[in-house]
Amino acid sequence: MAGSSHGHTPAAWTGVIIAFIGFCVSGAFMVMAQPVGFWAGMVIVALGGAVGGAMRMAGLGQPRETHRPAKVVTVTREPAGAES
Repeated sequence: MAGSSHGHTPAAWTGVIIAFIGFCVSGAFMVMAQPVGFWAGMVIVALGGAVGGAMRMAGLGQPRETHRPAKVVTVTREPAGAES
């Protein structure tokens, strides 16, 4: 994944930051035993995914051609003891 710049886009960063904020809000309200605040944080987490997806569709994500998997090369070996 390191060679494909996976996740290094404005859409990915924005979606993850919003989801992280929602996670923090939800965690804080869970500790305070406030179910409404917990669910509000979960809504913020889902909003992060929606914002990231919308930004990707708007062209701020990784281009489609870079999403192809890498070509797999298979190597076949001769059995041990086989001589040419």
